[in-house]
Amino acid sequence: MQATDVPLRLRNTVQTYDWGAYDAIPRLLGDEPDGTPRAELWLGAHPSAPSRTDPAGDGTTLHSLIRSAPDAMLGKRVADEFGPRLPYLLKVLAARRALSLQVHPKPHTAREGFNRENRLGLPAGSAKRSFHDDQHKPEMLVALTQFEGLAGLRGTRAALTLLDGLGGKLVDDVVAALRADRSAAGMRAAFDVLIRARQDAGCRSDIEHTVDSVRERLAGGSPFERADRTVVDLADQHPGDPGAVASLLMNRFTLEPGEALFTPAGELHAYLSGVGTEIMASSDNVLRAGLTSKLVDAGALMECASFAARPPVLPDFATSGSRGQVQTYRAPVAEFALTLADVDPGEDLELPDDGPRIVLCLDGEVALSCGDGSRPATSLAHGDSVFVPDAAGALTLTGAGHVVCAWVP
Repeated sequence: MQATDVPLRLRNTVQTYDWGAYDAIPRLLGDEPDGTPRAELWLGAHPSAPSRTDPAGDGTTLHSLIRSAPDAMLGKRVADEFGPRLPYLLKVLAARRALSLQVHPKPHTAREGFNRENRLGLPAGSAKRSFHDDQHKPEMLVALTQFEGLAGLRGTRAALTLLDGLGGKLVDDVVAALRADRSAAGMRAAFDVLIRARQDAGCRSDIEHTVDSVRERLAGGSPFERADRTVVDLADQHPGDPGAVASLLMNRFTLEPGEALFTPAGELHAYLSGVGTEIMASSDNVLRAGLTSKLVDAGALMECASFAARPPVLPDFATSGSRGQVQTYRAPVAEFALTLADVDPGEDLELPDDGPRIVLCLDGEVALSCGDGSRPATSLAHGDSVFVPDAAGALTLTGAGHVVCAWVP
C-alpha cells in the first residue's frame, strides 16, 4: 500500500485523436514530436485511461488506489458527496483542427443511456456506444494559447441574417424551420434537419453548393467574414458534412491566454484550434452532431441538447498573491475548480488546502511542500504531475514556473 499523505507522481495517458496538434503536448512532456497527433493529456482516474502512480514501472492506477482508501485519498467531505471516485478529470487539450460538433449529457440522460446500452450488451469501448459511463460532463477550459471555438446558439434573428441569400435546399429547409417557430423549438427543428441530412446520400452535393455560395459571399466582401470563414474552414476539413453549415447557428468565440469558457451539460459546442487546460466531471460521454466520421446518435443528441439561445459562458477568476499571480476559476458545478499559478522566486504561493488535488507543472521548475513543511518538498519540472491526497494537507509552491491545480470546491 502506498502512503496516503504524500504527493504521488503520475504517469498519464496521451490520446492520439486525429485532430490533435503535433507538437504542443510533446513539448510539454519533453518529447520530440514524431508526426503523430497528440490531442489530449489525461490526468485523473477515469476507468478508461486512469493515471498511474509510479512513472518508473507499470504502477498502480489512481482509480484503484482511490477505491482502496477513499477517505484518505479524497477526504471525507468529497468521499461522502461523490463516493469512492475522483469527481473530476483534468486534461491538456491541443487542437490542430476542429473537434466534432458535440454535446455532453445531463445526469439523468447519462444514467439512462449507459444502463440502456449495458442491457443491449454493447461492450465497453465499443464504437457503437454513445454512453461510456453514467456521469454527466460539464466542462471548463482555460486557454494557454489563443483558442478558437463555437459554443451555444445564436438567436433566431441573427441566424436567419447569416443564412439569408445562401444557396441549397438544406439551407432552405433550415430557414423554413426557423421562420416557422422563432423559439427554441424552431432552433431544435433546424438542428434536426441538419443532423438527419447526414443520412441523405445526395446531401453532400447540396452542402457543397451552400459552401460555394459562402465562398462567393466572402470573395465579395462579406459583412460576416468570421462566420463565413469558419464555414469554409470546416467544409475544407470535413467535406460534405452539414456541421459546417450548422456553425452559422452557433456563437463563435476566441479566448486569449488566461480566459476561460464553461460548457454546461447539454450545450452544443465545437473547439476549433488552440491549446488549453480543461477540467470536467469525470466522464467520457460525447454525443456528436457533426464534423466527425464517428457515430452520430441523432436521437440521444436531440434528447440531451439545449436549443435555447445564449452566449458563451465566460467565467471570471479570483486572484491572490502579491501581484495577483494566482488565478482561481470556478464553475457552477460541485465537481471541480481550477487554479493557475505563476510562481516567482522569493514568494511562496498557496494552493487549495484540502480534498484530492492534481498538480501539473506547465513550464519551469517548482517545489511543492505539503502540510507543515516537515517532509521534503516534491520537485516538479515541466510536464511533471502529482496527485495530492487530502491527507497531505496544505500545499505551498516555491521556485519559478507555471502550475495548474485541479481541486474540488
